[in-house]
Amino acid sequence: MSRLISWAVRAAWSWARRKADIKRGSHAAARFAAYGEGTSIAFPPATVFGEPWIRLGAHTLLGGDITLTAGFVPGLDLGPVPLVTIGDGCTIGRGSHVVAHRSIVIEDNVFTGPYVYITDQNHVYADTETPVGHQWPAESPVRIGAGTWIGANAVILPGVHLGRNCVVAAGSVVRPGDYPDHSVIAGVPGRVVRRYDAQDGWSPPLRENAAPPAD
Repeated sequence: MSRLISWAVRAAWSWARRKADIKRGSHAAARFAAYGEGTSIAFPPATVFGEPWIRLGAHTLLGGDITLTAGFVPGLDLGPVPLVTIGDGCTIGRGSHVVAHRSIVIEDNVFTGPYVYITDQNHVYADTETPVGHQWPAESPVRIGAGTWIGANAVILPGVHLGRNCVVAAGSVVRPGDYPDHSVIAGVPGRVVRRYDAQDGWSPPLRENAAPPAD
């Protein structure tokens, strides 16, 4: 009997993984401010709320176990403007978090690895006598330019403005600031380690045909 139950549970879970994605035209998709053609959120999501303030473009895929939220808790009136906008042709990796309280804009064709954290709000430590969790957090809009790639486990902090076609290395923590188009950002804290200019090319130059390491 236990084997039969175990098989039934696995079969049901496998079916749900294939069939229970949130797709355009479903009741779940209708709760969003916009839900583009060909877009889906994989099953199972971790936490999704504030859908009326979340706008998803067309042909965008969000991986399973994702956290996608607008506001502190469900049921709030967050005003007339969406807090999260994810453009067309994006892929947000499994287990990632997009947590908005003010404004997060992810432009078209942005790809992320798994477990990326993107937020426009952070805790503060202005009063050293009050627990950090009891202090009112600070907020600053986030924008991620079109064509950008963000590696696994990267963190995008409030106030980050990434240009077009940037690369964020896996595990990086990107601090507030403006990062030009075609920047490669790496490290903790993240910094620009390489840039591309239409006239001068890559700076520093890419290593081409590098010799293999000596034995």
